[in-house]
Parts: sequence; C-alpha cells; structure tokens
Amino acid sequence: MSYPDKVYFSSAGEVSASFRAADTPPDLGTPGDGMHYLATTELTRGEFGLYRVMMKPRAGGPSAHFHRTISESFYILDGTVRLFNGEKWIEGQAGDFLHVPPGGLHAFRNDADAPAEMLLLFTPGAPREEYFEKIGQIPADERADFLAKHDSYFVD
Repeated sequence: MSYPDKVYFSSAGEVSASFRAADTPPDLGTPGDGMHYLATTELTRGEFGLYRVMMKPRAGGPSAHFHRTISESFYILDGTVRLFNGEKWIEGQAGDFLHVPPGGLHAFRNDADAPAEMLLLFTPGAPREEYFEKIGQIPADERADFLAKHDSYFVD
C-alpha cells in the first residue's frame, strides 16, 4: 500500500485548518441527545465524515444494516454502547473501537440507564447529514428510495 496521489501542488503550505470548539452546540438534536457534525463530507472534500453522537439513557439505535459504498467506524467516548458486529452484540465501553467495512452487518444502541457518547467515522465521505436529519420524517412509501439513496440496507 502506498500514499494516495497528490491533491495539493503548491510549494508552500496554506492557512486552511478548521476548528470546532468542544462547547459548540450540536448540529442536530439537543445537548446530551444530539449529533455534532465534526467533519462533513463537504469540509473534507469527500475524504471522510466524522460525527460525535451523544445518546440519552435508553436511546436505542438503528437495527442491523449494511452499506455498499462506505465503511463505518465507532469509537466509544463515554458510557456503554451496544455494538453489533454482524455476529453478536458487544458491550462497548470508553476506548473501545469497532470498524465495519463495506458490506459488513452492524448496529448500535444505548440500552443503558446512563447517557453514552461515541465518534462515528464514515470513509470515504458521504453526505450523511441529510440522512440523519430526515430519516425519522420519511413517509413509508418513500422509505426504500431514501435508504437506497443513502446507502443504507436494513435486514430483518
């Protein structure tokens, strides 16, 4: 494996970093039960998407699903997050990490009586913000198309 092709060709660096303070309110939801868009696909030019997910106690989560074009990785920051690795449920604790390549079955949920927090990484970057913002509002007759558009395939 080697480094990817160059995408920056100037002989000098540039000022282009992006900073997000820890006390920035969530982009979606509320403090303690919301999502922070740390690095969107637009910001990273499609390289990756990184999100901080804050879940209230007993928040649940999505059922088993897979993606065909993106990998998804989970890093537990605080609390207990149940992670499904395609075979079994694992009680993820702070510092635990799960990587799921394209096609890998997975799910996550907070079934604990305490809040939980994790980082969610998608590679390459995909426009996940619309998915997060609209999934709960999609009428049943439009759901299949919406899920396919967002590379999400749920299994029973």
